[in-house]
Amino acid sequence: MFVVIAGGGKVGRTLARILISRDNEVMMIEQDRRRYQRLTQEFEESVMFGDATEIFNLERAGIERADVVAAVTGDDEDNIIICQVADHKFNVPKSIARVNNPENQEAFDVLGVGPTVSATNSLLSLIEHEMPAHKLVHLLNLKKENLEIVEVMVEDGSPLALKRIEEISLPAGVLLISILRDNQALIPQGSTELRAGDQILAILEPGREDELTHLFLSV
Repeated sequence: MFVVIAGGGKVGRTLARILISRDNEVMMIEQDRRRYQRLTQEFEESVMFGDATEIFNLERAGIERADVVAAVTGDDEDNIIICQVADHKFNVPKSIARVNNPENQEAFDVLGVGPTVSATNSLLSLIEHEMPAHKLVHLLNLKKENLEIVEVMVEDGSPLALKRIEEISLPAGVLLISILRDNQALIPQGSTELRAGDQILAILEPGREDELTHLFLSV
């Protein structure tokens, strides 16, 4: 593949290094002069100096033949602009954006920029997963398929405890895909009985989270 990477910070540099090691072609764009000079020592002609939000620089980088554009700068606004230009002006098959501030995720969604990657959200999900009384944790958004994967816990006193899955009326658009019990994963069957403390992985349509959470809440 040929990948254009906007941003030569730690994320962009590591991404470029891995892609090149796997025999992919990379062009990294960096607008900080001192950082650019350091990058040239390692990446030589695979890095160029310039502002990736400017069409001229994207053209210089070869975006017209890019298979993927990865906008991983430290500025969410820049990442949005770069992906929109890649999508709408150059028809790049795939653009991926880094979200630095999770509060800006809605702006990416409204503008149709994605898929997105947020290290902060990923860490938050891992932390919430370890909390003994977590309600619902978002694990993965499959925006193209309009689905998401979440984790929800069967609480003590939940009306679902000691019920078989075939006895539960799940909301439309919700499917249980795994049960984690005593550090062992179980594949849900109709006869599987839920227990307090079970951690359930479910795949569902966006907007069904509240229904699922309410179903698992204690009475």
